[in-house]
Amino acid sequence: MAKESSLIEEIVSLAKRRGFVFQSSEIYGGLNGFFDYGPLGVELRKNIKDAWWEDMVRRRDDMVGLDSGIIMNPKIWEASGHVDGFTDPMVDCKDSKMRYRADQLFAAEVKVDGASLGWVSLLESEKMEEEALALAESMKRKTATQGTLEMLSLRPYDELDADEQALVPSPATGKVGSLTPPREFNMMFETHVGALRDASSVCYLRPETAQGIFANFKNVVDTGRVKVPFGIAQIGKAFRNEITPRNFIFRSREFEQMEIEYFIPPGEDEWPKYHREWIDVRKAWFAGIGLTNDFLGEEVHPKEKLAHYAKACTDITFKFPFGEHELEGIAARGNFDLSQHQEHSGKNLEYFDESLKSKYLPHVIEPSLGVDRTFLAVLCSAYLIDEIEGEKRTLLSFHPRVAPVKAGVFPLVKNKPELVKRARDLYQRLQKKWNVVYDQGGAIGRRYRRIDEIGVPFGLTVDFETIEGDGSITVRDRDSTKQERLSEEEALAFLEERINP
Repeated sequence: MAKESSLIEEIVSLAKRRGFVFQSSEIYGGLNGFFDYGPLGVELRKNIKDAWWEDMVRRRDDMVGLDSGIIMNPKIWEASGHVDGFTDPMVDCKDSKMRYRADQLFAAEVKVDGASLGWVSLLESEKMEEEALALAESMKRKTATQGTLEMLSLRPYDELDADEQALVPSPATGKVGSLTPPREFNMMFETHVGALRDASSVCYLRPETAQGIFANFKNVVDTGRVKVPFGIAQIGKAFRNEITPRNFIFRSREFEQMEIEYFIPPGEDEWPKYHREWIDVRKAWFAGIGLTNDFLGEEVHPKEKLAHYAKACTDITFKFPFGEHELEGIAARGNFDLSQHQEHSGKNLEYFDESLKSKYLPHVIEPSLGVDRTFLAVLCSAYLIDEIEGEKRTLLSFHPRVAPVKAGVFPLVKNKPELVKRARDLYQRLQKKWNVVYDQGGAIGRRYRRIDEIGVPFGLTVDFETIEGDGSITVRDRDSTKQERLSEEEALAFLEERINP
């Protein structure tokens, strides 16, 4: 694997070159925090979502689906606390016009033998301690200061007092005094509904999909045959006006969520077992689409970092090239959301439990996963460079279940009509079940390399033995490059077993 510093750049380059992800509005200079998915990208996204829906909804007896609106009554967002509290601390550089999240801008005072030389600042990263030390040593050299450099204490900008903030240089210009004090910035996108644009027409693009589930809880209970514990699942777009979108599609302003609200009985002895169960379920699912434990981890949120209504939250993390970060959050949310909506709407949202003969507002376990982050994790884990017969090979080792193209079909040569016809017939047969490609241009080895680079797990070659011998075809495995001869029916059964486990 390439060095971390260049790996993400290589992956981004491949993603664009092969039609996975494009910068949105690129011909007009793009729009920061927005991306478009190309022909291979839409297939990979669809396969990820289909795998999640199949495993989390259709194969479970305790789950139903929902598709709520992107724009909802703004009172929903007042009840949930988003109108008043969905904010990030923002700081501006008055000279460069750069804008930063104050909790992602770190600073430290540089001291030599107790004497201050000034402050250094930098943006949060996996290597920011090393970078801060390099800045401090550079400051010491430039000032020709003798003595011992004291250990740096990096702190977020929004945790500094006003006097300390005034001494912090801008990371863009290095100039002291150009950074503004932090201020709260609401990340919801505001829009208007109706013919008039006034205070009464204000609505919001949803910043999360969860509230649509809570707002429809009573509808689902009244119309569906559901009993606590049960879950409501949803896949849908969300929009957040992020101050600093970063790391390609990891943090963008338009994204898609795969989210579950799993309703459980109240009680302090109930939620821990369900919380742990969902952590294990979700880690097993990641393994089922090719994300191994080598890439995954768990991060438990400390109590002081939890939302005021949350009992617990554990992140399933992924080792991206730019560091280990949250892939999916699994939170025990109590009954805060249903309580808020019951209070603000004036509607009774209580659930009648037949087994207990009592009413209550269920508590919730919330596994929340971003489609785009999963897409990036799958892309990063699949990206490999190896060597085959002395030749360097770039490949995407996608799990067959999520691979955007399942198989490539080739005639060994293109100047033999009988080979071409047989290969075309096979291609059309496979096309009825999966997304497959047909390629007859160039040497067969070069064609294999082309499909390796876009992550096609299997290559099927029609050769002379197919038409002159026993009718078998060559089936090649992308990862091992192993080839075996199978009949057409055996090849179809082989693909079915691996693509649809």
